[in-house]
Formats: sequence, structure tokens, C-alpha cells
Amino acid sequence: MKTVDFSLAGVQLTALGSGALWWQDKRLLCVSDLHLGKSERISRRGGAALPPYDTRDTLIRLEQDLRFTNAETVVCLGDSFDDLDVLDAMPESESNWINRLQAGRRWVWIEGNHDPGAVELPGSHLSELLQPPLTFRHIAKAGDSGEISGHYHPKVRVQTRLRGISRPAFLFDADRVIMPAYGTYTGGLRSTEAVLEDLMRPEAKAIVTGQTPRIVPLPRTLRR
Repeated sequence: MKTVDFSLAGVQLTALGSGALWWQDKRLLCVSDLHLGKSERISRRGGAALPPYDTRDTLIRLEQDLRFTNAETVVCLGDSFDDLDVLDAMPESESNWINRLQAGRRWVWIEGNHDPGAVELPGSHLSELLQPPLTFRHIAKAGDSGEISGHYHPKVRVQTRLRGISRPAFLFDADRVIMPAYGTYTGGLRSTEAVLEDLMRPEAKAIVTGQTPRIVPLPRTLRR
């Protein structure tokens, strides 16, 4: 598996092509915005019927990353479930799958805006996790440093030999990392949107996810 190493607050981190983040010294794997059960939630609320395989697809990739890293701690950075009713509708096979992935590991569910409060699964349920010198939370706080967050599902447009494509991406600078969405059926926010440009330093860079993750310059608008 190809990966990209970078540092934050003196900590060596590794971006996986799947969109997961690996802190080897702490044996900690971080994923954000799994949005498990999104197809069920959309259907339940009268939306378009999507193939109901998003949770399985996301769990397959998570299981692969856990095998690759042999992580001892897993931090899910919020919006792990598309809403809190998803758990009631989740097939037993999928909830059992999550339990198997959790077995023998410290598992931290960070509260998100889609899944506020504790979920009815094992693990710790926190608004944020302090793991000095880093802080893990769902939504970035301007002015903080050493922060790892999610929520915005950042995407970056890159140019191939044939055309431009938009890919989920990590955004990082000296203060923070904003994680890409890990889940299937998750959209994204362009890195040039004002809320992301305001959070990231001018020298920020992106790590494009995929089979061959790579660091690219962070596109900027001219408004600065």
C-alpha cells in the first residue's frame, strides 16, 4: 500500500490512500465521516433509492486498513453514522462486523453533527480527544494548533494528462489536518471554498487520496 508521510506539531503522521490517517508511534488509526447507513437514511426520508451497499463498502476498506496497520486505537472523527436512527435499521450482520473490528482495540467515537451523543455500540464516546500534542475533534476551531478534524469532506481538483478530476484530499499546514470523508456516498467541499481557505495557512498543501496518494499544492482563489 502506498502512503504519504508528513508531520504536525512534531508528530510523524501517515496518510493512507483510503483517506485514513496513521500515527504509528501511538498505533492509532483515525478515520472521519464514515456516514454509515447513508443510503438507508436517504430512502427512509423519501429520497432517491441508492444501492444499499455503502456501509459494507466502507467497512471493507476499514478492515483492510486495520489489517495493514494493526492499529491498537481507532478514532472515528464524527459523523460515523448518517443519523442516530441508522443503528436501529442496521442489519445485524453489519453491527456484528463493527463489533469484530472493535475487538481488542481502544475505540473512540467522536461526536459529529450527524450523530450527536453516544451511539449504542462499544467504545468511548467523546466530544473531542486530547492526545498531546494533538487534538482530535469533528469540526476545526480557528486559532487552535495541533488539531485533526473532519466535517468538511475536502476535495482538490488535479489535472491529469487527459482531464481535470476532483479527488478527496487531506488538507494540512503547520496547525492542522482536515481529513477527507472516508465513507462511500459522501460528497465533498472544494478546497477553494471560503471556509476552508480561512482555516488553512497560505502555505497549506493537500494530499490527494487514491491508489497513489501524493502531495499537491493547495489551489487558492485570488481573494487573498
